[in-house]
Amino acid sequence: MRRSSGIFIAVLLVAAVTETVGGQGRAAQRPAAPAAPKPAVAGPVLVVETVKGSIEIETYPNEAPKTVEHILGLVKRNFYNGQRVHRVVGGFVVQFGDPQTRDMTKRDRWGSGGSGRVIGVSEVNPKRTHGLGAVAMAHPGDGRQADSQMYITLAPQPRLDRDFTVFGQVISGMDVAQKLAINDVIRRVTVKP
Repeated sequence: MRRSSGIFIAVLLVAAVTETVGGQGRAAQRPAAPAAPKPAVAGPVLVVETVKGSIEIETYPNEAPKTVEHILGLVKRNFYNGQRVHRVVGGFVVQFGDPQTRDMTKRDRWGSGGSGRVIGVSEVNPKRTHGLGAVAMAHPGDGRQADSQMYITLAPQPRLDRDFTVFGQVISGMDVAQKLAINDVIRRVTVKP
């Protein structure tokens, strides 16, 4: 009797732990809990201080690693400090990054200069598109030739998605970007601590 009561208790314990499925006495398979989505890792934030206020740009090193690395290198060298906005097209883009813009006598060549070292790769990524406030690399027709000039979209520009590397997004100061005009000075660009 002792032996059968021990078996009876063991059967009760097993029954309590497992559930029957479809009356066939198999242990129920509980679906694994879905993995929580990994939060997007924010890249370094650039702070663009202009004569009209500051703009903060979050970068995308996961999608555009060489581009972000190149831009951060230029920022660390103070490359953008003292340059001017050289292109503004209302409802389209505001652009800067040509060192010739420091010299008003070279105004007819503004938009043609750079750091002298191209990125060498186009990092167009379907995850990063040209919505309002996208920050992307300007180039003369081949994404691998992008260097130092960047633009901020003033409205969504999906037609640019296939040809231009979006490496960041304005997260603060979009109102400042929308007020910028040709000749406005970029006082300095830094990386937010």
